[in-house]
Amino acid sequence: MLRDQIQEIISGAVDAAKSAGQLPNIPIASPAIERPKQADHGDFSTNIALITAAAVKKETGDKVNPRQIAQAIVGHIPVDGLIGAVELAGPGFINIRLAERWLQHHVRAIIDAGDTFGNINRGDGARWQVEFVSANPTGPLHYGGARNAVLGDSLASVLEAAGYDVQREFYVNDVGNQLDLFAQTLYARYQQLYGQDVELPQDGYKGDYMIGYAQQIQAEVGESLLLLPRHTVLATLREKGLAIVLADLADELSLIGIRYDRWFSEQSLHDEGLVEQLLADLTEKGDIGEWDGARWFRASNYPKNDKDEVVVKSNGMPTYFASDIAYHYDKFVRRGFDRVVNIWAVDHQGHVPRMGAIMAALGLDPDRLVIVLYNLVKLLRDGQEVKMSKRSGDFLTLREVVEDVGADAVRFMLLTRGPESGIDFDLALAVEQKNENPVYYVQMNHARICSILLKAAEEGLAAGSAAQPGDDDALALLAHPTEFGLIRKILEMEEQIDFAVDKLSPHNLTHYAMELARSFSVFYDQCHVLKAEPDELRRARFLLCWAARTALARVLHLMGMSAPESM
Repeated sequence: MLRDQIQEIISGAVDAAKSAGQLPNIPIASPAIERPKQADHGDFSTNIALITAAAVKKETGDKVNPRQIAQAIVGHIPVDGLIGAVELAGPGFINIRLAERWLQHHVRAIIDAGDTFGNINRGDGARWQVEFVSANPTGPLHYGGARNAVLGDSLASVLEAAGYDVQREFYVNDVGNQLDLFAQTLYARYQQLYGQDVELPQDGYKGDYMIGYAQQIQAEVGESLLLLPRHTVLATLREKGLAIVLADLADELSLIGIRYDRWFSEQSLHDEGLVEQLLADLTEKGDIGEWDGARWFRASNYPKNDKDEVVVKSNGMPTYFASDIAYHYDKFVRRGFDRVVNIWAVDHQGHVPRMGAIMAALGLDPDRLVIVLYNLVKLLRDGQEVKMSKRSGDFLTLREVVEDVGADAVRFMLLTRGPESGIDFDLALAVEQKNENPVYYVQMNHARICSILLKAAEEGLAAGSAAQPGDDDALALLAHPTEFGLIRKILEMEEQIDFAVDKLSPHNLTHYAMELARSFSVFYDQCHVLKAEPDELRRARFLLCWAARTALARVLHLMGMSAPESM
């Protein structure tokens, strides 16, 4: 990363100052390299002088002026190549400006990187899993689940860009009472299709979508199920209904570009006996006891847990928590993921401590499991909240929202804030084709660049992205402040990816995309491209446009959005 290169240069200057006897030869922490809050203070700033002054006082007891230390360090910072200027500020901050010549020539490197531009090697191939959505397979995906989907998928993309080996997984909750009720409801709807007067189960699924599922069963098997015993029919409908719902969920999620590496069945953990095996192991270890007619996991034995959890109910049925134990054992021990990220709705926050207890009981480091909690989404139209489906009167589904505003708008709007913040999703704004709509604004600027480059090609101008003799000399003509501003903004991509990994949230990418589009728009308004003279400057600006297109496409794709060539 560029920031790391700056850090190495500063550390080298500190070592050189020590060798020259200008600084005491004592251990000094690595310098913090940050972006100044005010752009006119430079590209980067470091507090290394203040860190060094504190280290000297601690080691020797002597009080040293940080500004004098900064002067000693600055004298050993090479002002060539990457760094163009170094300045002292305040009580001892060192401000660094990138060399204009380096910025000019880096345009070529941006273009050559293509769809890998901005990638960093932070992960070094570590195996991470991101498990997201994992909704009960009993119906269509509620629009609120779209935030889970977008957050998990975009986070996985960012982690891949940071050098991690990432698996996307959907955990299918195909065990327990909810699926039993689903099968019973489906049976009732199936019977009703043949005129039978049967009522839905009291706690069954009332949505009209169940009629559609029953019609699919009817089309496949006709009335044959009417002749079979109830228990046989329920087993059949449980299997067939689950297959229908999973296919429907996969299709819904594909509408916003989401696909999984694996759909993991909870039932498989029971079928192979892993749940039973681990409960026996934890019982022998003393982590599971029996009282009040049930078997309990002693979660209270572990930090941040004040109550125990039932793993087997009094009727002998294992709970979801029992499956969680086996599922995470499978993730970490059998499949060997270095880290797992689970994306959960905020109403599951009470379960977070127990997951740490599971990890500890299994002999695993709890820090290897990260739970990202996201807040709720409120859909608005004309200032009023929209909750219900216009078609059926049931809850609003992801499919309906995508059909209403488009996949890209859904993804962008649901990434605009960090997971901990609620989102008011303005459906009307999402479809407006004007600059106040951030999705439109970003994509429109990408399309504008494509139009510029296409027009240049049609006029026979040298607008290709491939390197040509004389490109270095041409790029040296870039000198307008908005040109340098655009290059600097493009070069923030690495830091944006790094920040998203730090926060385990890619919400910053939406703001960066808007800033990048705005930087291009300002450049284009103030600098002629197609009519630039001489020809070398026109070529340089073509290349800068291509670099901006590369960066805009890259950030859009990291967010799972399209980069349209025309709008």
